[in-house]
Amino acid sequence: MAEFCVGAGRANEGLRADWQRQLRRARQECGFRYIRFHGLFCDDMGVYLEDQGHPVYNWQYVDELFDFLHSIGMKPFVELGFMPSRLASGSQTIFWWRGNITPPKDYAKWEALVAAFVEHCTERYGRDEVRSWYFEVWNEPNLDGFWMGNPEKKPFEQWAPAARAEYFKLYATTARAVKSVDTAYRVGGPATAGEGWIDETLAFCAEQKVPLDFVSTHSYATMSGYLDEYGNTGTVFSPDRNAITSGVLNVRSKIDHSQFPKAELHYTEWSASYTPSDPIHDSYHSAAFILDKMHNIDHAADSMSYWTFTDIFEEAGPRATPFHGGFGLLNYQDLPKPSYFAYKFLHQLGDTQLVCADPAAFVCQDKSGGVQALFWDFTITHPASKINDQEFYKADQPSKATQAAQLKLTGLASGSYHLRATKVGYRANDVQSAWRDLGSPAQLTRAQVETLRRASAGTPVFEENVTIGTDGAFVRSFPMRENDVWLVELRPL
Repeated sequence: MAEFCVGAGRANEGLRADWQRQLRRARQECGFRYIRFHGLFCDDMGVYLEDQGHPVYNWQYVDELFDFLHSIGMKPFVELGFMPSRLASGSQTIFWWRGNITPPKDYAKWEALVAAFVEHCTERYGRDEVRSWYFEVWNEPNLDGFWMGNPEKKPFEQWAPAARAEYFKLYATTARAVKSVDTAYRVGGPATAGEGWIDETLAFCAEQKVPLDFVSTHSYATMSGYLDEYGNTGTVFSPDRNAITSGVLNVRSKIDHSQFPKAELHYTEWSASYTPSDPIHDSYHSAAFILDKMHNIDHAADSMSYWTFTDIFEEAGPRATPFHGGFGLLNYQDLPKPSYFAYKFLHQLGDTQLVCADPAAFVCQDKSGGVQALFWDFTITHPASKINDQEFYKADQPSKATQAAQLKLTGLASGSYHLRATKVGYRANDVQSAWRDLGSPAQLTRAQVETLRRASAGTPVFEENVTIGTDGAFVRSFPMRENDVWLVELRPL
């Protein structure tokens, strides 16, 4: 579930060499299988033109991007949007790269575009391959920034009914187009912010007999807000330990009690904060936060797509500093943040999960008989006051010591093992703190990059050989601080 899908900013960024380099690494080290991004149909992808009113399709940039994904063993989780300007009913856009957010002026042409795109993918990659993809209709249509606009600034309760009805028209048209190529292709939505419109989408698709193979929505662990286009909103991390988790369980229950109980649930965006300038994304606090959610959500969601794998993300335009609170697991210089190690550690776990009563631990075994224990302390240290994330997580926040963790393993085969213990936490594979130590430079020299690379290299705290006796037991104590994460690996020699 954790490595099923990961997010990225927009399709056109995927044509960059640095973006592709980082995704290849994330695929190898974190195991991500699908990737979702905005802007597949935006003008900078060149997919749609018209010649005297007649549609002209061009898939060259899409082919380049999808071919790359295929070459590294990944698949697109296809977000269908935004609107090509030649097909748009209005001129309203969002973000620095001007994604058009208006409905099509001609729904027949939109349907034909979607069908032609899906048919092209089928011809290029094969029907069996495309049957493994997902086609998601639009992004966050319950926000006026992403759908129809709201030039008169009407309150949500006045704007939403018409916007929802128009989105359902778009959804039904798009689902029909996808299914016209192959009824087995998967289509879903509503891809809403804050788990909105779930009941309404389930009811609409049931009443109108519109296909709904999966439900998608988004959630962020903040106290308020959904959209920060320019990265200027002050955000506050939620003090609720069940943030994200309780919402996922609630949405899964709604699906289970609907007429689509077998529909998959995909959170196609989630993280600690919805703004691209929140230093909690860079902070050591994020690693334990991610692991807590992955453990407690378990199988309630089919995927939780972390937003995003890279700081190469230009909704507010190119950012000016190497650590600006960007969404990414990796920063511009390919430096892994503590959040990256959460996913890397999860990927290093064996395929067989062992019984473990600790709610803050995964213990697994691989085919060689090796055992991996991943355990953490998740402590919310934010004061939940008027201090926003941009102040609190920008400052140095040393972690306090907590009770030591006692790792007790039984049933191991006797013999020699190599023990490796790696930690992420305050000043342990903590690139943000290492950057502060350099004086928080706005631009990095090559020497500074190398310093930060060493500080975030994932170097084990210790390695040694141990012998497991005939009792098959291993016991070791590990010091813990707030939001520390340990990965302990025992590999047979």
